[in-house]
Amino acid sequence: MEAFNIQSTADNDFRAQVLDKIDNLTKPKGSLGRLESLAAQVCMIQHTLSPELKNPCNILFAGDHGILAQGVSVSPKEVTWQQSYHFLEGGAGISFLCRQHGFRLMVVDAGIDHDMDYSSGIIDMKVRKGTRDFSVEAAMTPQELDLCIERGARCVDQAFADGCNVISFGEMGCGNTSASSVWMHLLAGIPLAQCIGAGAGLDGKGVSHKLEVLAGAVRKFKDGNLSCSVRDILCYFGGLEMAMAVGAMLRAAELRMVILVDGFIMSACMLAASRLCPEVLDYAIFGHQGDESGHKLLLESMNARPLLHLDLRLGEGSGAVCAYPIVQSAVRMINEMDSFRKASVTKYF
Repeated sequence: MEAFNIQSTADNDFRAQVLDKIDNLTKPKGSLGRLESLAAQVCMIQHTLSPELKNPCNILFAGDHGILAQGVSVSPKEVTWQQSYHFLEGGAGISFLCRQHGFRLMVVDAGIDHDMDYSSGIIDMKVRKGTRDFSVEAAMTPQELDLCIERGARCVDQAFADGCNVISFGEMGCGNTSASSVWMHLLAGIPLAQCIGAGAGLDGKGVSHKLEVLAGAVRKFKDGNLSCSVRDILCYFGGLEMAMAVGAMLRAAELRMVILVDGFIMSACMLAASRLCPEVLDYAIFGHQGDESGHKLLLESMNARPLLHLDLRLGEGSGAVCAYPIVQSAVRMINEMDSFRKASVTKYF
C-alpha cells in the first residue's frame, strides 16, 4: 500500500496565535460559535493567520458492488453507469449544487460494471468491473485495493495541480451502504444491526434481509481471517469507489487540503482512512449528519461534529457541498473582521 506522510496540525504555539486573533475580533469572545472553531481549524491546516479557500472540487467516485446480487438494495445495477453520465450532463443533485457553490465536478470510474464512453468527460480509473460478492468471497484482492488507493490519490493530485485546496468527495454505487455498514461495524465496534439502514429505500422486510446477508458475510470473514486487520476489512468488504475515496482522503491530507466529508458512505471512508492514518481527521470537516440509520453513531465514533442536519441521504457529495458556505463564512470572519485595536472599539468583554 502507498505510504502517506500526513502531518498532524497540532502546534500549540501557533494555535495560541490563531486563537488570539479570533478572540480579538470585534465581537464578544466565542459569540460566532462554530465559525470560530472552523476558522481555527482551517488556519491550522494551512498554517497561516490569513487562510484562503481556492478552486473547490468535488470528486465523485463510481463503482458497482457484487453484493447487489443478494437483494440488499432496491436500485438496479445499471443506475450506476446511467447516473455517472447524468452527473456531467448537469441535471443531477450534485450537479446543481456544484454550480451553485462554484465547485468543479470530477466524475471517476473506479469500477463501473459497464463499458463507459470516456469522451463524456468521465475519468477512467477503472480497476475492475465491480467488486466480487462478499457474501461468497473477498470483494477485492490486496493488489486491487492498493491500485484503488493509488488511483484515488492520483485524482487528488490532479485537482491540487489545478489550484484546489478545499475538496469534497462523493460516490455512486448501488449497494455501497452495505459495504459501509460492515466497515462501520468492524472498524468502530458498533453492533451490525445499528449500522444498517434502508439505503436507497428498502422496507422493513428488506432491511431485515440485508442484516441477515451482511451478518452471514461477517461470520464467514471472521472464520477465515485471524488478523482482521484494517487492510483485511477493506479488501473483503470494500467497494472500489470507497477504497479510491480512502486513498483520495489520505492524499488530500498529505497535501494539507481542507477535506469536506459528505454522508454515510464518505464518513465510513473517513473512518477507514483514520484507521490507517489517524492524523487525517485533523483535515476533515464533516458537512452533515444524514438520514441513513447509523450515521449519527458513525460520526460519534470519530468525535465528529457535523455542520448540518438536513435529513439528506443522496450521497454524491451533496451534504459536503451544501456545508461549504459555512466554511467560507468562517474564513471570511477571520480575514475580514477588524480587531478591536484596528477599529478603535473598546474591548467590551
